[in-house]
Amino acid sequence: MLDTQSILQALAPELWLAASGLILVLVGAIVGERFNSLSYKVGALVLFGAAALSAIHLQGGEAFNGLVKTTTFTNFTKVISFTLAGVAVFVSEGFLKRHGISRYEYPLLMVLGSLGMGITLSSNDLMTLYMGIETLSLSSYVLAAFHRDSARSSEAGLKYFVLGALASGMLLYGASLVYGFTGTTSFDGLTLAGESVGAMFGMVLMIVGLAFKISAAPMHVWTPDVYEGAPTPVVAFFASAPKFASLVVFANVMFTLFGSVIHQWQLIVAIVAGLSMIVGSLGGLTQTNIKRLLAYSSIANVGYALVAVAAGQALGAPALLTFSTIYVVSSLGLFAGVLAMRRRGGMVESIQELGGLARRQPVFAIAMTVLVLSVAGLPPFGGFFGKYEVLRAGVDADLVPLAIVLVIASVVSLGYYLRLLKVMWFDEPKEAFERVDVSVLGTVIACAVVAGVVFMIFIGELGTGGWASYAAAGLAP
Repeated sequence: MLDTQSILQALAPELWLAASGLILVLVGAIVGERFNSLSYKVGALVLFGAAALSAIHLQGGEAFNGLVKTTTFTNFTKVISFTLAGVAVFVSEGFLKRHGISRYEYPLLMVLGSLGMGITLSSNDLMTLYMGIETLSLSSYVLAAFHRDSARSSEAGLKYFVLGALASGMLLYGASLVYGFTGTTSFDGLTLAGESVGAMFGMVLMIVGLAFKISAAPMHVWTPDVYEGAPTPVVAFFASAPKFASLVVFANVMFTLFGSVIHQWQLIVAIVAGLSMIVGSLGGLTQTNIKRLLAYSSIANVGYALVAVAAGQALGAPALLTFSTIYVVSSLGLFAGVLAMRRRGGMVESIQELGGLARRQPVFAIAMTVLVLSVAGLPPFGGFFGKYEVLRAGVDADLVPLAIVLVIASVVSLGYYLRLLKVMWFDEPKEAFERVDVSVLGTVIACAVVAGVVFMIFIGELGTGGWASYAAAGLAP
């Protein structure tokens, strides 16, 4: 007999998203195009509702004979991820209407992708892990190619699908090796399994597959092309909610499945982190397209986050939550800023087109400056404190060489962050920007306030000793 209470405690947000997604499909099929405009508001409310349910059931639970298990660590991530996904849906409608591709399927795909995020975060078994990843991935492939009349969008979707299928195959093969050499797919059973050479091969393949999902080097090659080609609101979603969820899933797998053999994978994760920081910081220096630049910025920031993973559960889990929360909020704000910049010729994507933004729209320029400086990790903004937590975790874990790479990569990456600010504040004004949706501009300003002021003032409540430590304590030792 099903234990309804346990199922709700463990999977209330996912059940809500699944039911809502099915209802949205039915309503869209019956009502048709008349549902297009309303679907964005409904989709956003559904995702905000999922975030609220995650907060209500923050302590988590276990259901379906251990196939799913949630803790404060994963539910904290769900609250942030579902909220960011809801904001991403909310700011998308204006862009899609201007390009003639506003359809109710868009928020539906966002809801189903978020369902995949939730299942992945709730997984306590290799089978549910793979099911959640594929649910998120399939929705993401379609979203990347949503502007089907655009060659760039179609190319982005195709590249994402082909490379994603390869990564999924490696992940599945790695999981099959782990199962074959340990005799179980349960996370709880795997933590008790003895060391095995075959299982270690499987672990490495799983790391490769998961590294693709978080766009860590050298499995990052899809990121700049997909970010450039996919519709900007889709990229805003990719760079925030799934990015945060995937990072936490990566950490959860390493800490939970392979935490007892950290000596086997710590060096591998450290190398991936170092490569991501180097590729991200150097690759962005030559970019002229804003979205490609932010893609390389995301690769570098994934490297910073992986320093916390390499530091181990005790030191790294709180630092990972602190850094990732601040980063994804700032990243969503930056992409909303790209959405807000539009001229008569179309969307602004070239860095040089930002010239004179401070003179034309000073409030918007200030908000963008705060977000850029927060992502860059400069004091006194929130991103600095997040990066400091990661750096301290690396040093405390005796990963001093990796910490040095982090500092050097951060300094190098300032080259492209400061170039953005230089163009906005000191270059000659270009053609005036068109008016943008109030919701988009408001999102930029709200994210800037949160990243630049709220996190700075209340970092003690979020970081070590605060909510991040409380959430990380939910992980099994």
